[in-house]
Amino acid sequence: MADIEEARKHFARIDADGDGFITAAEFKTALAQEGDWNVTEAVADAIIKSRDLDGDKVLSFDEFWAHLSK
Repeated sequence: MADIEEARKHFARIDADGDGFITAAEFKTALAQEGDWNVTEAVADAIIKSRDLDGDKVLSFDEFWAHLSK
């Protein structure tokens, strides 16, 4: 997904409360909606942590895009 506009749409779908950040809970819910029911909150938290560049425990769009455009 190298298209930034598609990435923005995908980010917005995951960011359930629309605050501009993806939390572990939102990420877990999004994965479950896509059919991955085996992801626990702890796993979602670890994934967020691995992509969280500033250490605030949530993903901003810039961090989301940085991961996608690797």
